[in-house]
Amino acid sequence: MGVRVPVNTDESALVVNDLAYEVDDRVLLNEVNLDVPAGCSVAIMGPSGSGKTTLLMCLAGLLPPAEGTVLVGGQDMTRASTRQRARIRLRDIGVVYQFGELIPEISPKENVALPALLAGTPTGQAYARAMHLLEQMRIAELAEAKTVTLSGGERQRVAIARALINEPLLVLADEPTGALDSDTAREVTDLLFALPEQQRCALVVVTHNHGVARAADLCVQLEAGYLSGVDA
Repeated sequence: MGVRVPVNTDESALVVNDLAYEVDDRVLLNEVNLDVPAGCSVAIMGPSGSGKTTLLMCLAGLLPPAEGTVLVGGQDMTRASTRQRARIRLRDIGVVYQFGELIPEISPKENVALPALLAGTPTGQAYARAMHLLEQMRIAELAEAKTVTLSGGERQRVAIARALINEPLLVLADEPTGALDSDTAREVTDLLFALPEQQRCALVVVTHNHGVARAADLCVQLEAGYLSGVDA
């Protein structure tokens, strides 16, 4: 039987019910349950290869689970078509990757604005919001810089801004400080975990870093396919 990790199911931005996933007869997720309301953060820890990134990909609708459901703002990702999942991902889910995954040929401002433009936001409005978010991330002066010249911490700030451009219900972050030095990691951690309250979104972070995990409202452990509450 899976372990349900209680947070506060009122106005849940993310609800995961009995999620299961396996590869080559190896069970990575087994009856995973999780409720995360807007304004709340969860850190997921676990050994390498335990399925943390797989879980994040299922939450983003990038991997179809074998069983169970993932609801984002009440929208069932597991029963949605490919096109519907892409639309939900674009409008309601922001993702921050370990290495930022920015497009090097365009500026930070253009990287941030791109998801809004793809969602049909008017150009002026998209760029104005991009600048506002870069100001929030304290790197507005780099808006027109060459993306390839940014430091790791600067790239992650741009990536966080990009994840927020469409005002998502859910932000997912996969080892967001894994490639950063300790001082920069603390700065990025502070920015990330301020988001749920500031943006009224849910935040789910996969991390090996206990300092990052301690910043979350709830820390859970993924091991042998099951989630359980732990002390970070």
